[in-house]
Amino acid sequence: MLELIFLIIFSFSLIGVLVILARKIPVLASLPQNGKTGIKKHRVIVEAENKVKGIFEFFEKQILLHKLLSWVKVMTLKIETKVDHRLHNIRKRAQKKVSKDK
Repeated sequence: MLELIFLIIFSFSLIGVLVILARKIPVLASLPQNGKTGIKKHRVIVEAENKVKGIFEFFEKQILLHKLLSWVKVMTLKIETKVDHRLHNIRKRAQKKVSKDK
């Protein structure tokens, strides 16, 4: 019995959706295909959009600068580590040389 009630509710819902869709098909068909509404943008709005795009480009450039500086920092640390190891080896050799001379 419960399944019959659910089937009836589902049927009425499906019929309702189909009726609404059938009534809206002419309106949907009259809409432009490319998504534009046909309203021309005002000059002020176009200028504002261009300014916002410029700001976004500025932030994108900052991201590139951040990546560049991070890369330079990593390379500097690698070089510094290599120099530190070499200095350590030189000091060790110098210490051995001093102990041999004694």
